[in-house]
Order: sequence, then structure tokens, then C-alpha cells
Amino acid sequence: MTYSDELTLAMTWLGEKGDTIFLGQSVAYPGNAVYKTLSGVPMEKRVELPVAEELQLGASIGLALTGKTVISIFPRMDFLMCCMNQLVNHLDKGLYTGTGKVIIRVCVGSTKPMHPGLQHCGDYTEAFKKLLKNICVLKIDLESRASIFYQVAYKNPGSYLLVEYGDLYND
Repeated sequence: MTYSDELTLAMTWLGEKGDTIFLGQSVAYPGNAVYKTLSGVPMEKRVELPVAEELQLGASIGLALTGKTVISIFPRMDFLMCCMNQLVNHLDKGLYTGTGKVIIRVCVGSTKPMHPGLQHCGDYTEAFKKLLKNICVLKIDLESRASIFYQVAYKNPGSYLLVEYGDLYND
């Protein structure tokens, strides 16, 4: 099974859960490699958002307060930095209690077949691990079973930041 197949399997499994909703860019409309991994997710569970990262994560936290499990999709890790207030000062601090959770799906941009520029392929995984005290940060590399990572994130308490690698989508 390829990396993309594993991610598609994981998203399809999450899409079957009654409490899940998917937010982000290229969630309902094509635009990047993440989109095709959502092929098994019903369209009524997908909410397409403009490029407004802080709004997206704030909305994700709000929906989690209503009992939803929110899969908040950021196609590039570089732009997850735009919502550091929501990530560090709100989600990580656990200030709001509710029955839902936020699973952040973020991708380190692909450098193949050509390098996209510095603001599209930064990998800040280790920095996030040091910064975030209450959010579990996990790398999904080629040796990993992506579907298992998402099952763990869904089944266990707390919020998760799951880091994917765009260069592996082309396996």
C-alpha cells in the first residue's frame, strides 16, 4: 500500500465516524495532493475555507466544544505558523472543555519534481514538539502506517498534530 493509499484509508475511516468534520483548504475542491486522499469522505462532512489559518483553527476549537472531532487540514506546515495564537494560547492550554477534539493534519510541502520555494517546504516538527505541552505531535513517515496514527488520534483523549510529508505522496 502506498503512502497516499494509507492516508486515503485513514481519511475514509474517519469520515465514517458520526462525530467527524473536515475543515481546510482543498477539502471540497481540488488544489493540492491532500484533496485526493479525501475521496472516501462524504462531501457533507467537508467544509472548504479560504486561506485564513487562525480563523480555521479557532473554528476547529469551537466545533470541538460542541462535541465534534475536527480534522483541521493545513496543506503546508509553513502556514500553520499563521495560527500560533490559537494553537499555543488556546488549543494547547486546554482552556476550553468539551467532548470533542481537534486533529490537525499538516503537510511538509513536496520538493519534487521541483523545489517550490522556502515558504512551502519547511519542517518544524521538532520545534512544535518542544513548544506544545498538551498536543501530541507525530511524524507520519514512509515507515509509518498512516491509518494507525489517525486511529490513535481519534480513539485517545487530547488533541493531535499529525505531520505528513508531501514528497512521500508520489511513492
